[in-house]
Amino acid sequence: MMEIKLFGGASLHLPPIHITAIIFIVIYLLVRWSKQSEISGLKIFFYFLISTYITPIYSHGSQDGYFQLWAPLGFIFIFFYLFKSEKYHPSKMKASLLGLTIAIYKMIHQYGGW
Repeated sequence: MMEIKLFGGASLHLPPIHITAIIFIVIYLLVRWSKQSEISGLKIFFYFLISTYITPIYSHGSQDGYFQLWAPLGFIFIFFYLFKSEKYHPSKMKASLLGLTIAIYKMIHQYGGW
């Protein structure tokens, strides 16, 4: 965590620098893709946000511990929706693929990596 001291003894706590950089890059890409298309930025953001959703699809507990198998269910849903939709646009797929990368990061975090 980064801590920035402010006036009067207050401080501002920010996430680590790599998380902050990822947030700025994601916002920049989503704004750029929404400007390239006729689709509103809010819709592009929702495609991204839904694609980041992960959920456990299998759980198993034993004496050795507890295991959960996670899957990016939001991306799978959006992918099949875009595949069958007549309103396909490349910026929607780009936003959902960006969401998949965040979902993969979240899954790695769930498994105890990084």
